[in-house]
Amino acid sequence: MARKRQDDPPKGSPAWMNTFSDLMNLLLCFFVLLFSMSTVDADKYDQMIASLNKSFSIFSGGGSAIGEGQLISSGVSQLNELTDLVSELGREEGEDDLTEDDNPMKYLEEQRRELSEQMYDEILELTEKYNIDKKVDVNIDGNNQYIKLSIGGSILFDSGSEDIKQEALPILNKVGDILKEYSDCLIKIEGHTDNVPMSSNIKFADNMDLSTARAVSLWKYLTEKKGLDPSTLEASGRSEFDPIASNATPEGRAKNRRVEIKIYNELSR
Repeated sequence: MARKRQDDPPKGSPAWMNTFSDLMNLLLCFFVLLFSMSTVDADKYDQMIASLNKSFSIFSGGGSAIGEGQLISSGVSQLNELTDLVSELGREEGEDDLTEDDNPMKYLEEQRRELSEQMYDEILELTEKYNIDKKVDVNIDGNNQYIKLSIGGSILFDSGSEDIKQEALPILNKVGDILKEYSDCLIKIEGHTDNVPMSSNIKFADNMDLSTARAVSLWKYLTEKKGLDPSTLEASGRSEFDPIASNATPEGRAKNRRVEIKIYNELSR
């Protein structure tokens, strides 16, 4: 009796389905990864996305990019540098101290303020040490650019003259010793007068000439007698155009007749 021919065993799935299954598994893992990322702390995650958008402009939707599916639609290539981006932004909370990279101008201003305050304290201490603090006023510039030493005109000069009084030389010598401590800084010497017009004075045509001559007299004395570097000293006259008091009273006019020595800090040159 002839044997009955057995039926062929059922064929398995087509070969392409194996590849398709692997692809589906990978996609599932990928979406699970995205889902796990979307469950982090909301506040911190929004901050991170906003920072990424601000720094690199890769998420058009800012902190809501993943929630709205824009990350997926814009392509998986955006994930390539995610680790680097997170590392760049991975500073601890509260780590927002002022640095040079954060705001260079603000950092420079802060450094200049600290330097000016240090110079002010040092110069004030020196005037007290040399016992000239009653004759020389010390002030700090409101913009933290320089320290100003102000000496009354009547202490240094006779009326209408640019010649330094002999009795003023001890004070000026001590001022020169202070300036030597800041020989690397720019130093400006300014002469000031009141607004009273010059009387019959053959030597000076007006207050501008007088104030300039007085500033130059101090410049010469400090460079020739005290050995200060002429390249770091400037002399100029301001006449009546920068008063510190009212010229309507004798007291105010006396305050306006003065010589100012401005010591600029290293960050203001």
